[in-house]
Amino acid sequence: MSTPHPSPRRHSLFGSALAALLTAAAVCTGDAVAGVFPYGPRHRSINDLGNQFVPFHAHLWDMLHGRARGGLLFNWQSGYGTSFLPDFGTYLTSPFAPLVGLFPREDIDLAVYVVTVLKMAAAAAAMAWLLRTVRRGPWWAAGLLAASYALCGWSVIEASYNPMWLDGLIAFPVLCLTGEWALRGRRPAVGALLVCLCWTANFYTAYMATLGAALVLVVRVVLTREGVRERLRVVGRAAGTTLLGIALASPVLVPLFISSGQAYPGLVREFRPVSWADTFARLLPATYSFSSPAVFVGTGTLLLLAALPFHRAVPRRVRLWWAGLAVAVLVSFQWTPTHLAWHVFATPNGSPYRQTFVLAGIVVIAAWTGLAAGLPGPRALAAGAGVLVAVALWASGSELMGGWAYGLFGGGLLIAAGAWWALGRRRLVLPAAGLLALVLIGQGAATTAWGMRGKLGGLDDYPSWGAEHSARAGALAGAEGWPAYRTDPSRPALTGNDPMLLGGEGGAYYSSHTPEVFTRTMVALGAGWTSRGRNVQSIDNPVTDAVFAVGARLRPDGTIARAEVPPLITTRPPGPEPSYAEDAPFHNQELLLGARVYEDPVAPGVCREGTEAYLWAPEYNAYARLTGGPGFRLDGNAPRNRAAVQRLGVSRGAASALRFDSAPPPRWTLACLDRAKLAQASARLRATAATGIEVGSSGIRATVAPGTKGTAVLSSPAIAGWTCNGRPASAHLGLVAVPLDGRTTTVDCSFRPPGLLPGAAVAGAALLVPAVLTAWGALRRRRRPRGAGGLPAVAAGTPADASVPA
Repeated sequence: MSTPHPSPRRHSLFGSALAALLTAAAVCTGDAVAGVFPYGPRHRSINDLGNQFVPFHAHLWDMLHGRARGGLLFNWQSGYGTSFLPDFGTYLTSPFAPLVGLFPREDIDLAVYVVTVLKMAAAAAAMAWLLRTVRRGPWWAAGLLAASYALCGWSVIEASYNPMWLDGLIAFPVLCLTGEWALRGRRPAVGALLVCLCWTANFYTAYMATLGAALVLVVRVVLTREGVRERLRVVGRAAGTTLLGIALASPVLVPLFISSGQAYPGLVREFRPVSWADTFARLLPATYSFSSPAVFVGTGTLLLLAALPFHRAVPRRVRLWWAGLAVAVLVSFQWTPTHLAWHVFATPNGSPYRQTFVLAGIVVIAAWTGLAAGLPGPRALAAGAGVLVAVALWASGSELMGGWAYGLFGGGLLIAAGAWWALGRRRLVLPAAGLLALVLIGQGAATTAWGMRGKLGGLDDYPSWGAEHSARAGALAGAEGWPAYRTDPSRPALTGNDPMLLGGEGGAYYSSHTPEVFTRTMVALGAGWTSRGRNVQSIDNPVTDAVFAVGARLRPDGTIARAEVPPLITTRPPGPEPSYAEDAPFHNQELLLGARVYEDPVAPGVCREGTEAYLWAPEYNAYARLTGGPGFRLDGNAPRNRAAVQRLGVSRGAASALRFDSAPPPRWTLACLDRAKLAQASARLRATAATGIEVGSSGIRATVAPGTKGTAVLSSPAIAGWTCNGRPASAHLGLVAVPLDGRTTTVDCSFRPPGLLPGAAVAGAALLVPAVLTAWGALRRRRRPRGAGGLPAVAAGTPADASVPA
């Protein structure tokens, strides 16, 4: 009795499982070789991974466990109150993100790392399933090629510390799969839901993945469908599915796009393509650069692609289209108009080749197309190897090349060529496949480790959660008094988002959505920044603490400095609308406070004895001090960094003259704070402030005394989306304001991200379409002619590869 063979669907599952395992093994091995967290003492949190993404995931952990200040719409913890839905849609809407809630909070770095590896493994599994859907072939070969996609240089070097980009790595094969369904007229509703999921998870890379999937579908349509009408019908189905899916994601996408337009403008760069020597160098393993396309996908896969034009078992037309697509996409990376099209028509600040994963996916699909038609013969393999050797020779002119790159490439090419040839011998299939897997894991791990070496050597890094984090978080929790007052993690900070990472309700905030009104308000008051204004630091200043209701502030020694401050909502008397002065932070602080509390120096660089000296020198990048006092570092490095107002200490008169350790900056101001005057001003604000303050997840309510006229001021930035007492909120010097006419006794403000309702309306209308499509499909199936045995009849001319289960 013969044993039944596993079904094609089960083979696809085997291929997906193999791809996921190979990917996870290579990534973990590479990180262990590099000695980075969690396998060694070196920090893994490079640049925005530690500065943004880990803190955002920590905030998500708090939300999942009911500990966050705020909710899905608003974040009370960062930037003295800011919109959260755009941040959520940019950084945290991945289906994998909630997994961090399964870990202890102090293991948030480990949680993000596990999620990162799982995303890479999921991308490999999705690609393996796609390959077996496009065309049948050996499941283990699909697993190998899919793993090479997930281990491409872009994935292990760039996206590994931008974990939300990895959702794009998953999205590309998933969107290609929806294209396959459109090709075959199947599953439009499910396809739309998958498009929605991809665009919600990370719209930025999903956009690139959608472009890539569209190019793949065009080639598939040209090669498998005849006639303009039939081809247009397929393209129309795919376009409809895609647009429907994007519409379903509108409740997240519309607020996100509006918020991006209201964010502080980032760096605008002109695209400059790298040399072809550098571009070809990135096809090889163990190369690193932040500004060139990391195309490496494993030498075994590259060899199949290079051999494809010479693979006679594949029809010439198929060879030309797939090889031509790969070349055309690579060329599009180097031409400014197509570069801009890949990046939503704006050169990104940072790596200019963020679409590289799409090329890696196309390379893998093209390689699979050739392999599924049969193993390439010795001549094709030799010709393909010759092409790769020529590429390597061209790349020798690049400074990115080194001994490891040549050794791994050369050895991998010899082994891969021998393995693909040996697969034609039945007895050698298992060892040959094993060799291909070992080469893939070795090259992937080496590229991972090499990339970590390059990143650690050239980029900022941030420590994983440790004793200092725990001590700061504990101190902040012990001082918590929200909503009676704010607790600020202060400076020097561990990250740009310490309030989310450590706790409290501080002024620091770093995001792609940092509102322009917030940045400009904080800068007018003397705040510092990094990342060209997107990373705003907290102001360690008692005057702004009084304005923003900061009653507890963490000091560098771990202690808490407390102050009696006004509540979150205060009132100002009637009067003309004030405006900030340029380059006058101390005057602006007094304007917002409503009282004069600073004195001018009694002599150049000398404050009156007993007052506190504060220095504003935004471009100064060195130490400053009062004579005989400690030095304080000001981090001004325009335009990337801006130094904050710095307290220098209590003046002893002429004996405490201002001293610069370097050449004095072109502009600076010394102001002398009178603490007694500040105490009086704070007391006046408390006496007339709102009472009975109640704070919700996205709103605040309070009571003001009857007969109060003037303006109620909420100590939060006046970002778009605030509604107070049924009307759009006003603004008072950059803060949320409500006019008081003497009859108003209640201040009731709520926040709703701009675009949320229109986005929800679009999604609601789009939800009707899948229901209609599903009903229409069911009706068509009932009317479909029946063949023998009651089975649906198969139309003549159906392509052979369309029979693979999807």
